[in-house]
Amino acid sequence: MKKLSEDEINKKLESLEGWVYKDDAIHTSFQFANFKDAFTVMTRIAFEAEAQEHHPSWGNVYNELEISLSTHDADGVTEKDFKLAKAIEEIVEASA
Repeated sequence: MKKLSEDEINKKLESLEGWVYKDDAIHTSFQFANFKDAFTVMTRIAFEAEAQEHHPSWGNVYNELEISLSTHDADGVTEKDFKLAKAIEEIVEASA
């Protein structure tokens, strides 16, 4: 998969609210009402990531979830990252 240029990444980020590009990855964070809600969303994202065979770097502290997406084989951001980011957005929106 081809690594996207910084211009291509920034253009695609226009359609993803709250995501930023830095350190060769796209990043976002979400806050939930409590740990259970955060973990429930993480579980749903995990199933989607497995289905796409593309896995996020992420962290969770209580009700906050931080996510970074990058395609390691391409050494940067690719279409795979944006496909998973859109799926993550849909999962989070559905859980709200």
